[in-house]
Amino acid sequence: MKRISRNIFPVIVGILIGAAAIVRAAEKSPKYTVEEIMKAVFKGEDSTHKKITQGKAVPADYDKLVEYLSSLPLNEPPQGDVVVWRQKSATLLNAAIALKQGKPEALSQYNKAVNCQACHRDYRPD
Repeated sequence: MKRISRNIFPVIVGILIGAAAIVRAAEKSPKYTVEEIMKAVFKGEDSTHKKITQGKAVPADYDKLVEYLSSLPLNEPPQGDVVVWRQKSATLLNAAIALKQGKPEALSQYNKAVNCQACHRDYRPD
């Protein structure tokens, strides 16, 4: 009986480690693509981004912003430096989280982090 227990223990540990690796990989893969994020948050006259910058946002808009922007740093940029992409994306996400939390100066932090023209210049394919 002891021999069986000793043989099963490494198998169980291996299964648990494998399952944990799968869960971590799933957590690190983006829920939304860059294109989906741009369409959902930044496109259109009634976009979430416009509502926020015009002071017309409701709590659901902040929730949506954070949900979508959480995927941005997990995506690969279409072109350009991946490390800088992740830094800029994380800065934008942190600003969105600060907005959702109602922190002072969050809107100015968000406006500074959102630089569509610069991001498109560096990362959007021609």
